[in-house]
Amino acid sequence: MWNWAQNATLGDKSSVKAPTTEAEVQAIVAASQGKIRMMGSKMSPGRMIETAAKGDTLLDLSQLRGLLDITDDSATFAGGTPLHEVYEVLSGVGRMLPASPGVIASQSLAGALATGTHGQGLQQSSIADEALSIRMVLADGSIAEFDRDHRWFSAVQLGLGSLGVVTQVTLRTQPSLVYTCFKNAVTADTLEQDLLDWNQNYALSKAWWFPNENQVHVWAAREATSEETRLYHDNNDDLVKQEETSDAMNQTVDQTLEHMRSDTRILDEDGKPFRTVTRFKDFSDVTGDVYQVFCRGIATPQINVEIGIPLARAGEVIRKIKAWHADTQPHMHYPIILRCTGPSSSWLSPSYAQDTCFFGFVVYYAEDGSLSEEGTSFLRAVEELLAEEGGRPHWGKYFEAPLYDWATLYPQWHAFTEVREALDPQHRFENAFTAALFD
Repeated sequence: MWNWAQNATLGDKSSVKAPTTEAEVQAIVAASQGKIRMMGSKMSPGRMIETAAKGDTLLDLSQLRGLLDITDDSATFAGGTPLHEVYEVLSGVGRMLPASPGVIASQSLAGALATGTHGQGLQQSSIADEALSIRMVLADGSIAEFDRDHRWFSAVQLGLGSLGVVTQVTLRTQPSLVYTCFKNAVTADTLEQDLLDWNQNYALSKAWWFPNENQVHVWAAREATSEETRLYHDNNDDLVKQEETSDAMNQTVDQTLEHMRSDTRILDEDGKPFRTVTRFKDFSDVTGDVYQVFCRGIATPQINVEIGIPLARAGEVIRKIKAWHADTQPHMHYPIILRCTGPSSSWLSPSYAQDTCFFGFVVYYAEDGSLSEEGTSFLRAVEELLAEEGGRPHWGKYFEAPLYDWATLYPQWHAFTEVREALDPQHRFENAFTAALFD
């Protein structure tokens, strides 16, 4: 059994169990003699899901999916529901999560909570912060429900799959809003201040920084006007693209594609990695709901590092990256992604208790499954730089654990480990990665 990127084995296929009901999950957990890990959509690094010893279990919860209940301001979904299904169901009834979606939506809902999946915008944080209650199968096979008044809720929101099997999540919802997203290409000379301005002046903002070309492609969205909203509804509630386009990014994109083709040696001119940057050519402003506007990513095998930095220090970190880049001239084939969120209440969230800017770095795999040596060297160096600045890595992406002092980075680290000991005293939901993490 491989992870989604086909670059890590998770265990033997005989270790996979695919329950169809919560009762079957209980029976599997109660009967298991080894370790238990949840597969989700297999989007996280293989080390987070991996099983090793004979008798260990990989739980495939993909059959526990769908809407279970809905009220005027909440919706309950099974834990294995893919995020795209969550958004599609809510859109169908004119509702949406207050949290902005991430880049892609193939993750399972439980997996998105467990790893801190987030979008962009200072008025919201991770998807886990919209959870009202979480239902889990515990290590002894019993059922427990945690709501926002429970003293352990902030641990359960983002549990890294180490506390139990999430079978149901009740999410806060709000009326679905329509946004107009303005896209622009600007110089990176004033990025330190521009980043703050975009996030303070717009409801949602995301930027791609091309250091080699000293250019930034920025999306900044506000709620649509009545006229923009009318045009959207006249378009059958589908994304509206403005007729006027800009070619300001075309030369930068072409240079980026040259690097990517050299590194990946992918022959297909329309290969997935190339489409992730080609979309920046001839761009235009758009109007749509938050899912249509921002969930535009393309899932393709990659090494993805994302580090959260307190927003108050983001400008200083940008200056250090500029100086480092000028000094070392690192090889890059994808821009630096900048997304900011508001504070999270999850104890292990990289944005716990503070506005945070997430710096994202990507290297795509080559056609033969290899990685560019220069690309991996770049990732190691830039992660070291951000770790020295007190960065907190995204749990669902790649990072080098020895770079981080977890108890210093996370004020509630020991409180979380106490909850883990209480809910899973025999550590049935651990593997080598989480065992080392909490040792």
